[in-house]
Amino acid sequence: MQVQRLALPMLAGLVLAASALSGAARAQGAAEPMRQTSQWQNWQWQTSTPEEQGMDSAALTRLVNDGAAHSLDSLLIARHGRIVLDAYYAPYTPEIPHLFNSVTKVVTGTLVAMLLRDGVLDNLDHRMVDFFGDRSIANLDDRKRAITVQTMLDMTSGMAWTEGVEGGRPDSLIEWGRSPDAIQFILDRPMAKAPGEAFDYNTGNAQLLAAIINKLTGMSARDYAVTKLFRPLGIAAPYWHSIGPGLTQGGGGLQLAPRDAARIGLLYLHDGEWDGQRLLPTGWVDRIRHATTDMHASFDPSLRYASFFWVMPQRQVVMAVGDRCQLVMLLPALDIVTVVTARDYCSFGRMADEISGAVKSDTALPVNSVGGNQLASALRDIATEKPSAVGAVPETAAAISGKTWRFPANGFNLRALTLHLTDQPAHYELETATPDPARPVTTLAGPIGLDGAYRLGQPTALGVMALKGTWQDNQTFAIDLRLVGGDTDRRWLLSFDGGKARLSGKDRFGRDVKADAEAPGAQ
Repeated sequence: MQVQRLALPMLAGLVLAASALSGAARAQGAAEPMRQTSQWQNWQWQTSTPEEQGMDSAALTRLVNDGAAHSLDSLLIARHGRIVLDAYYAPYTPEIPHLFNSVTKVVTGTLVAMLLRDGVLDNLDHRMVDFFGDRSIANLDDRKRAITVQTMLDMTSGMAWTEGVEGGRPDSLIEWGRSPDAIQFILDRPMAKAPGEAFDYNTGNAQLLAAIINKLTGMSARDYAVTKLFRPLGIAAPYWHSIGPGLTQGGGGLQLAPRDAARIGLLYLHDGEWDGQRLLPTGWVDRIRHATTDMHASFDPSLRYASFFWVMPQRQVVMAVGDRCQLVMLLPALDIVTVVTARDYCSFGRMADEISGAVKSDTALPVNSVGGNQLASALRDIATEKPSAVGAVPETAAAISGKTWRFPANGFNLRALTLHLTDQPAHYELETATPDPARPVTTLAGPIGLDGAYRLGQPTALGVMALKGTWQDNQTFAIDLRLVGGDTDRRWLLSFDGGKARLSGKDRFGRDVKADAEAPGAQ
């Protein structure tokens, strides 16, 4: 079964520069030069043939080809500390950071572990309310007073919360996005259960922990991570969205290159040690590997949870999981780290089985020239975009080119669209609504491919805008929009009838949306 909505739904339709929380999404700091303070920070991934690490090239080729059919952007596998597979599906490339959605929660949990290691946090049983004594908290009863750091890490805080992990409407996320104070909204939630009683997926837990990191360190979680985690691992300071000045989005919004995400996985594979230094407290990783919190997941009753990690005990797999199949998957018994980025849901169990099935030995296998050549060919093939079919260009194209179509409020959050289809190169401008009262509309512009291939345009807070378009018939123009490095694919149909236009498609939740444009005006 597909696991849905593991991260904040930052795109209710197309809110490209806006967070799901109130206020515009803010990328906390541009990528900045890494301070090299030790030889280990200069450490770079080494590559290897699969056979040198006891894996089968033919099995990995099947994985690569399967990924092309399941909306993967990248697939990285490292065994014994060496990369044996590093696949990138066009138009995504390794130079574009990828939005990891709720994998971010594991980074937030890692920072909590570092606070504990350093004695900045005294213990994991510290009560949540103690950190927010400067606020008046609604629905404050004995159960809420009993929420601890640990119960928030394990998603057993007991707060009433509806996130739609297995489908359904994510009501709490929607209400949270409308709230003027994101932290107060979470703190004020009524209690549904006693802390520790039951698992309930709740992104608010991670957000409160990010706020606690800020309170204990005087730094945003992102800035603390740059100092304590990213620099020691040799990761250049990444973009990480915020929900307000100095307050990092604790449950999502972190952008990383797949190879950098794999470094975080390697830290956990090595029991929290890096370059002979213990970055995580003794026993932290072991507790995760032996997770006991039952997720009560209908699609896999065996799933357990600990400190924001998902665990499949029968397969001996530990995972950081983000919406639409963002994964950092560890197979400790096989000494494997896998990183997946994607735009659609996937089967964790199947992925784990196919990876473990590619392992044939703990030592090197004989050279496999045929299998190696097949794998190299598959990697070249997926790195080249395959243009889709293009329809004939009707006279309508010239008639609508350069005209601005304005739309009433709609599920796409699109307010205006201008297509320049007869210019060279073809390009577009669009206006989207945002939840930020100070900047209610954001304008974006860029190229649009008319030859069946995407054209990459502006980087946004949620990925690089890429569009292509084709005529379905004389009156209907299809626009395919992708946030490259994000998790979003959209198809819009613009139907023209005289001086009228109708926009139709599906929103992020799969609901049909239609919007009729007002009379166009010249751009």
